[in-house]
Amino acid sequence: MIPETIGKRPFAERVSPNLLDYERARAEFSWDKAAQTLSGLPGGRGINIAHEAVDRHAQSPLATHRALRWIGKDGTRRDFTYSELRDLTNRFANVLQGLAVGAGARVFVLAGRIPELYVTVLGTLKNHSVSCPLFSAFGPEPIHTRLSIGEGEVLITTESLYGKKVAQLRDRLPQLKHVLLIGDRGARTAIPGTLDFRQLLDAASPVFEIAPTAAEDYALLHFTSGTTGKPKGAIHVHGAVIAHHVTGQLALDLHPEDIFWCTADPGWITGTSYGIISPLTNGVTSIVDEGDFDAERWYSVLREERVSVWYTAPTAVRMMMKGGAEAARRYEFPDLRFIASVGEPLNPQAVLWGVEAFGLPIHDNWWQTETGGIMIANYPAMDIKPGSMGRPLPGVEAAIVQKTKAGGVDVWTEPGMEGELALRAGWPSMFRGYLHDDERYRKCFADGWYLTGDLAKRDSDGYFWFVGRADDVIKSSGHLIGPFEVESALMEHPAVAEAGVIGKPDPMQFETVKAFVSLKQGFEASEPLRRELLGFARKRLGAAVAPKEIDFLASLPRTRSGKIMRRLLKARELGLPEGDTSTLEGGG
Repeated sequence: MIPETIGKRPFAERVSPNLLDYERARAEFSWDKAAQTLSGLPGGRGINIAHEAVDRHAQSPLATHRALRWIGKDGTRRDFTYSELRDLTNRFANVLQGLAVGAGARVFVLAGRIPELYVTVLGTLKNHSVSCPLFSAFGPEPIHTRLSIGEGEVLITTESLYGKKVAQLRDRLPQLKHVLLIGDRGARTAIPGTLDFRQLLDAASPVFEIAPTAAEDYALLHFTSGTTGKPKGAIHVHGAVIAHHVTGQLALDLHPEDIFWCTADPGWITGTSYGIISPLTNGVTSIVDEGDFDAERWYSVLREERVSVWYTAPTAVRMMMKGGAEAARRYEFPDLRFIASVGEPLNPQAVLWGVEAFGLPIHDNWWQTETGGIMIANYPAMDIKPGSMGRPLPGVEAAIVQKTKAGGVDVWTEPGMEGELALRAGWPSMFRGYLHDDERYRKCFADGWYLTGDLAKRDSDGYFWFVGRADDVIKSSGHLIGPFEVESALMEHPAVAEAGVIGKPDPMQFETVKAFVSLKQGFEASEPLRRELLGFARKRLGAAVAPKEIDFLASLPRTRSGKIMRRLLKARELGLPEGDTSTLEGGG
């Protein structure tokens, strides 16, 4: 039996939560007050994310405090204090200056969770350039698409990733001026058209003064997928750090003495907002594990690093659940006091499994690439309703709405009604645009509300519940995957005439990518061809994006205007009602 509510925990024996009285916090909160908890650049010269995350601590008693502990795949550990991180990020800012990379230039980094990734992101922000982390598991085509849309001038990557995924793209990236390579094992061999990252870093000065930075200056570019067209580049500004800082305190309950572990890769926005910025602005020690998911390794990290606050993903929780609660109970986690999850809805069973395995419920929260930070959450001092997203953060107004024919929205106040989740525009980490796509950006707003594209409902206690997506975007292992990008890659194969892609429910990943293809004349459906297409897509897109299943169809259902009806493909796959087919090509 799943209880409707898990009561809030007593806190007398532990630290008191930052958010104790929800209603009072909402009533008294303002973003202007929140901004005053940060220092700003010296001399009133504005606000810069890297200054708030690193430099202000390096000029305080926290200078010698451990900012990052990095754990290599082989178990090697390296610590970085706030003052050491300041010097390294200053060096990288000077490297960019030496290459004449200026304000607004897009600096991409394609790497696993290695220290250089964190140094480059923060150093880029110091230089007034725009930081664009990429997921290292992407294949060549997603990398090329994002570098092209983002007009990347600089790419920092590793020697091995360059050889496997980037070298073949150089001729198609005329705007890419500089590629800095990180040697995989110490010194590297010279590769034409590239620079040595470590040589440049070592030669650069550790002294750098951040230029005046306005809150609205561009800082971060993160890509998110849509149902049609190419991925969208969501732009975030330096003022977003106010939301990163405050949500770390209120939604993740960060305290200065915490050891915090966000398992997300910075190639996704969670790994940047809460794997880099928020823990650093809050002065805590952040754990960075280079290794891939392995339940036993993760249990060891939690225990050995004495992690107190852990932020992870539902897919990882479900994989750990597979091994049983007894696997977790073989370890002791006396320091662990708060667990949170994000990426896709957390099953009620997973919330309860946290109690069984760790003695702690897992607190779900909700946000998007476009929101920049956590918007709705379950808090430590509040009852949890398993399966719920929680309640909006102080400073965030959420509602259930329905679009009107006139282009506005009706706000539904009655509990239990399903509609589109909307947020009142104006919080600091709200995205400021889609790069080169103002029209698409404008369509995200109506009557002062940001329309999220997520369907939800609100109950009588003000808790929000995720229902599904209003579009065809696929949520898989916490990643948003645009079907168009997968379809386009499949259609590059000489056998494929057309392709349609859907998300198929999966108990572990929430959804997996499934493709339906029709073949050109002269090709016949067969198991060898299916395997060939799966490998073809995986090579181009990478394992995180490529389809896991492919079915052959004589033809794909289309509207009379020629649009593939993914909704119909999904209904037929899942045995659901097909709904209105009156617009179907060839009849109703």
